[in-house]
Amino acid sequence: MSSNSSRLSVLKFRTTWWVGVMGVLAVSALDLSSYCHPTEEGERAATAVKAAGMLPDVRVAAPAVEESEAYAELTWRMLEDVEFKDVYVEELDAYYWKPTFGDIVNGLEGKEVRITGYMIPVDLDEDFYVLSRYPFANCFFCGGAGPESVIDLRFDGKSPRVYQTDERLTFAGKFRLNADDVYQMNYILDGAVEFTP
Repeated sequence: MSSNSSRLSVLKFRTTWWVGVMGVLAVSALDLSSYCHPTEEGERAATAVKAAGMLPDVRVAAPAVEESEAYAELTWRMLEDVEFKDVYVEELDAYYWKPTFGDIVNGLEGKEVRITGYMIPVDLDEDFYVLSRYPFANCFFCGGAGPESVIDLRFDGKSPRVYQTDERLTFAGKFRLNADDVYQMNYILDGAVEFTP
């Protein structure tokens, strides 16, 4: 009786061991390199999946401003409704990303909006600030994000104070698009003022 039970336990152990070995071999045979170094086709597929996931949230009409609310909320996700194409500019002898704005972004032009982000002082002498979706270390100017992730803050006159890098603030103003002037940001907030929600 004991010899049968010991043979049975050895057989169970061998079966479990073989299943484990086969599992390890199957996993090691998988080509997972595309997760670390995605192919161009993989990038396109990931972008399509991301866009499809955003459709219910993003592909809606621009937010309506309620009478009690002075400014519509503008989100960074809404600002992703843009496509860029490399265009050669002879005057600069260089290529730049020319934007084609989508319906959501076009629908917001000229509207009074508010948006929250991180302050990036581009040029203090020129009083030039942008608001970024990401902190400085990951922002557009460091190559960590695209041009849709920054908005140029245009104050009426001089900025009210000297802003520090990565201050997280909300600004309100009139939203304007720029598709042609390569010396300006694609998104501009005219008459920018600090806003406390």
